[in-house]
Amino acid sequence: MIPHPTAGHMTRAFWMVAPGVGALQPETLPSPTPGETLVRSLASGVSRGTEALVFAGRVPPSQYAAMRAPLMAGKFPFPVKYGYATVGEADGRRVFVLHPHQEAFVAPTAMCIPVPDAVPTQRAVLAANMETALNLLWDAVPLAGERVLVIGAGVVGLLAASLLARIPATRVTIVDTNPSRAALAHRFGCSFAAPDAAPRDQELVVHASATEAGLRLALDRAAPEARIVEASWYGDQAPALPLGEAFHARRLRLIATQVGMVAPAMRGRRSHAERLATALDLLADPAYDAVLDGPTAFDDLPREMPRILAQGGLCHVISYGRR
Repeated sequence: MIPHPTAGHMTRAFWMVAPGVGALQPETLPSPTPGETLVRSLASGVSRGTEALVFAGRVPPSQYAAMRAPLMAGKFPFPVKYGYATVGEADGRRVFVLHPHQEAFVAPTAMCIPVPDAVPTQRAVLAANMETALNLLWDAVPLAGERVLVIGAGVVGLLAASLLARIPATRVTIVDTNPSRAALAHRFGCSFAAPDAAPRDQELVVHASATEAGLRLALDRAAPEARIVEASWYGDQAPALPLGEAFHARRLRLIATQVGMVAPAMRGRRSHAERLATALDLLADPAYDAVLDGPTAFDDLPREMPRILAQGGLCHVISYGRR
């Protein structure tokens, strides 16, 4: 760890160098220019869904430009320095930056979003995922009293469900194949069901399982004229869907949500930075600690990343040796 990084100091970054292979590689810290800030990392988070696809080399060439993270380096498929959930220290304050896993780095000052005092460092690594969940709600435009189904109890699914459950009179059910996620669902004020027991006639369905089976279930459980918000990204996979049958007769709406653009309902009203700052404010709730795994030391990341990205984990915290 770099105690007090300065320009010209050597730092290390985690690079994905081949399918399933990562390495810590040295870099020289550049001098910050006007409008840039030097940041010392305290913790970072592994965004399992996206980083697993990148680590496996499963980003399709047609999506190379769209899948670039704001401050990534390298090129798809490999080698690439990828990630977007780092909490660091800059000018005596904690900041969240959409930066890959790295001990210290220089970033645009405008991208260094202050972490509220009420949000601990490790919980703050959830900010990127919470921003995705917040944007999902802006796309979904939920209504008070709706019956809501969230399919997939990964990090984004759980965070979205937790926000939906705050809407008055809304009944939210989380569906997952892992029965241990029931405790998390209940923690966020939601019901839980296995896929075969998922309730029908749901007026808003959020799909976040990144599986064909999950999306088929979303179509099957939706009420007539329901909204189905697709939050999954499938990489190089092409799920087959039953868009014949009763899809048109039921007048279902399939809505894509993605965090790269502010959702239309708030576009022009909130900037990307304001949306991220709102996500950080939402993380003041200690209940969100239950969505964190780890921590793993940064030095151990090349060895541990395959395990971290194995199916079933939540948001894994990478520690850089300081609290």
